[in-house]
Amino acid sequence: MHAYARSELTTFHIIWGDAHMRATIKQYIDAVKKRREEGDDKGFSLIELIVVVAILGVLVAIAIPVFTSIQATAKTNSLQTAASNGATTVAAAVANGEAPATQLAKMKSADWTIAITTPASGTVTLDNFCVTATAVSGKALDGATAAKAGPGC
Repeated sequence: MHAYARSELTTFHIIWGDAHMRATIKQYIDAVKKRREEGDDKGFSLIELIVVVAILGVLVAIAIPVFTSIQATAKTNSLQTAASNGATTVAAAVANGEAPATQLAKMKSADWTIAITTPASGTVTLDNFCVTATAVSGKALDGATAAKAGPGC
């Protein structure tokens, strides 16, 4: 709203009173719309741009922590999947009469290491082993919590 328009509006209000105020505001709004259509006011005002930047700032402030949390959960879930696959591999090796450590060694990744914890008896059975997947430092899963899977965990 321009300064001269405010003074005209106030003067009109004082002279004619409240009864004609609505008509005056409508006329003023129509005049502003007409002026914009004529090309006097192009683009966005500074206030509109500031509001948009403020809204984007709030959205970013909310999104970054959420995104970080999602990444940490994904890394931990990836290790849990590796440990579960390792437990399945060990169980299949035991069921087929093969060496579990040999079969587990075939599971390779640059991002994690996998190991079997053998029981005190030294003999791995279907109900006494535990497989642990650990993230390799400096790789994609770095910072993830180690995961365990198997009936002996």
